[in-house]
Amino acid sequence: MRRPAISRKSRWPRWARRGLMENIATALIAIGFLMLFQPFTLSLYTYSFITMLAGTVMFIIVSKFPE
Repeated sequence: MRRPAISRKSRWPRWARRGLMENIATALIAIGFLMLFQPFTLSLYTYSFITMLAGTVMFIIVSKFPE
């Protein structure tokens, strides 16, 4: 007979868990990508790499968070 899995309560706040923060990091990477390929303003193009880099670093850090 199989025992049910014991669910542990995480001490992390709900906003700091992996699911939401990974979605925000992915959205930040996508926004940086769109900023890179838009033909309208140079300032958006200038900050596109920094935005994608911030999203990538955030994704790497957040992937270590509990679910």
